[in-house]
Amino acid sequence: MSRMGNLLKKMQDDLERVQSELEGAEITGADPSGKVSVKLNGQKDLLEVKIDPSVVDPGDVEMLEDLVLFAVRDGLKKADDFSRDKMGRLTAGIPVQNIPGFKMPFGK
Repeated sequence: MSRMGNLLKKMQDDLERVQSELEGAEITGADPSGKVSVKLNGQKDLLEVKIDPSVVDPGDVEMLEDLVLFAVRDGLKKADDFSRDKMGRLTAGIPVQNIPGFKMPFGK
């Protein structure tokens, strides 16, 4: 195998390892009060939603919706940051978009 082929193989192996780490990660997002939280993995799959019963008010459903929305957005941002950090370590200084056949696991 050529030197470039070996490099691509190593990068692909590293990418598979990072994808596995992303899948196994557990990232928590929460609203500012901590009464609503969500758990996601590094691939942004929603794993869990927790709601403190004290914020469940049938007369104010909008507040609960806002808390859930805040927690989900917080979790997604943290999952993005986590993924970017893991992928950044893998590709540090390498313009991977210019390597033929190399595909990023998600959008960027």
